[in-house]
Amino acid sequence: MRKLRRNLPVALAIILASLSSSCGLISRTRLIHRNGKPVTQATPPLSATRDELNDRIARMYNAINSFQATVDMIPSKGSVYKGQITEYKDVRAFILFRKPADIRIQAQAPVIRTQLFDMVSDGTQFRLLYNPDSLFVEGSNSAPATSKSAMENLRPGAFLSSMLIRPADPATEAPALMDLTDEDNTLYALTFLRKGPNGELLAHFARSVWFDRLDLSIVRQIVYDEDEAIVSDTHYAKWTPYNGVLFPAHIGLNRWKDGYGVVMDIVDMKMNLALTDDKFVLNQPEGSKLKIIGDPKQETH
Repeated sequence: MRKLRRNLPVALAIILASLSSSCGLISRTRLIHRNGKPVTQATPPLSATRDELNDRIARMYNAINSFQATVDMIPSKGSVYKGQITEYKDVRAFILFRKPADIRIQAQAPVIRTQLFDMVSDGTQFRLLYNPDSLFVEGSNSAPATSKSAMENLRPGAFLSSMLIRPADPATEAPALMDLTDEDNTLYALTFLRKGPNGELLAHFARSVWFDRLDLSIVRQIVYDEDEAIVSDTHYAKWTPYNGVLFPAHIGLNRWKDGYGVVMDIVDMKMNLALTDDKFVLNQPEGSKLKIIGDPKQETH
């Protein structure tokens, strides 16, 4: 039996060689197509190293200091895990951003274009005015999204981390490259492993950024929590230069655990404007109800 096993690879090689030279062998060559076009030796997938891809992210991130965007937004609530997603069409939104972390998002209701919500953050704290319920919410960006109301689970940091893809933070992340190219896809996944408090490498993903190897554009970013459950899954398309700065004109953000998602298509983008402090001020309107996220006296039932 041992002799038979030793001779098996040789036997297989002889059989394959005889088949390949046989006139009666039926074979079929399949062409690989990408974006509807056949792949040839003249158009192979692009190659890049881990550091080159991380540098690519850094260049795009560093090129953006501020922006003012008008977007068509499709908010949704529900989850693929719950088996039901409800979408709300024709929401118009205006987004202001200024580094390091100031952001303001104002959304208008469909058709009548009255203000639906207004949310502002300095990167640490946020304020949210939800006009239909005359509700004013204050809290920490890091506050858990535990409300039964998807609106109260909105966090500015969720939008910011999805719209602005960061390069690796050397203090907390270590990038590693995976080639996911197969017959159907040409993808690189730049995966960021977590680092411990002393800089030790942990066997846990922090996030992963996916690149299309046809042009090295970013097509997806997945962010994980410390238990490696998916926190957010964002898809990108239609990368467009705005004032010489590349930015995705289509962004699809899903936060299944928090019970909501948002699809954004850019209508107008003004890049690197001088935005003043007053653009990021939101005060509680008189007569609105105040809710403090994280206040045990104001638990949502």
